[in-house]
Amino acid sequence: MNRWLLIFLIVLTGLRVFLGSQMELSSDEAYYYQWSQRMDWAYFSKGPGVAAAIHLGTALFGPTELGVRILSPLLGFGTSLLLYALARRLYGKEVALWTVLMMNVTPIFQAGSMVMTIDALSIFFWAAALMTFRLALEQEGRIGWWLATGGLMALGFLSKYTNAMQLLSIVLVLAWTPEGRSAFRRAGFWAMLAVFLLGMLPPVIWNAQHGWITVDHLRHRGSLDSPFGFHPGELLGFIGLHFGVYSPLIFAGMLVALWCGCRVLAHDEKQRFLVLFALPLLVLYCALSIKKCGEVNWTAPAFVSLAILTVAYWQGRLQEGAARWVPRAVAIALGLSLTMSLLTVNPEGLRRLGLRWGYDRDPTGRLRGWQTFAESVDAL
Repeated sequence: MNRWLLIFLIVLTGLRVFLGSQMELSSDEAYYYQWSQRMDWAYFSKGPGVAAAIHLGTALFGPTELGVRILSPLLGFGTSLLLYALARRLYGKEVALWTVLMMNVTPIFQAGSMVMTIDALSIFFWAAALMTFRLALEQEGRIGWWLATGGLMALGFLSKYTNAMQLLSIVLVLAWTPEGRSAFRRAGFWAMLAVFLLGMLPPVIWNAQHGWITVDHLRHRGSLDSPFGFHPGELLGFIGLHFGVYSPLIFAGMLVALWCGCRVLAHDEKQRFLVLFALPLLVLYCALSIKKCGEVNWTAPAFVSLAILTVAYWQGRLQEGAARWVPRAVAIALGLSLTMSLLTVNPEGLRRLGLRWGYDRDPTGRLRGWQTFAESVDAL
């Protein structure tokens, strides 16, 4: 790995650990902390992954902000290493370098690597399973990579149920070609599936014992418990949120890369691999958002492969002698995204410059004021 990139990631991780230890917990994190004090196989809306992570962190560093969040920056660091390894395997060192840099300046990845939510775990295990599955494809005779893929998908599922969609992507990748379909006749695929299904059992059994409460919750969250409605504005709002959290120019570049990747699915194996690990999840949540705008973090795992696809596509354009505006646009996109990430961490900087930014529209508002609120309630 590039030495300077590794130093950058280590320093960045240290900063995330420090900043995360200085911010108050969000309501979600406080909720998950309560789970971690009552360990179980599943909870009302999620699997046990986030509770186990916080349980470990607080066992090491006590019931503090640092204890709750310590694993989040470390998972962000691990995800960056996995991104680098997969991108390098597919396209070489340059694409790997820029993929890691691009992802680490996006506001959503920055925030997700500082606060302890299910997404840090979900993205890490998604990226890890993606890497081992790629190795399983390249080294057909080694069943160990298939077993590792099943285990990592199971851990992802225990962290966020969305990770089950990765199995659909694997099936699509294999079913696309005759060579891939031959995997359905070998032990590796079925061993992977068995490990994954075994890992799914704890939350399934827990829900069976608790009236399938999570199923009801997910139906409500996806608005599947109400009559169908076609609301294009909700879908546009959902897409618009992505322009904000990934930064406008980077997300626009991702959409272009995804569109062009879809056009060459038939004859470009690497792009097909990356597209099929992004497209099903994006299509699912865009379809649900036609009825009601979803949460922007729901699609987060799709951007693991989409990030690599984006950098590879635009590097290819440069090598083909694309217009001179491309390097300038890339520099502006990264600079804008970095600026947005810094403001996400410290939005008070805008207010010090005299710009009005209401706290009701401040994405960090949920991390502020709980201490003084609790003191006021206590005094009352």
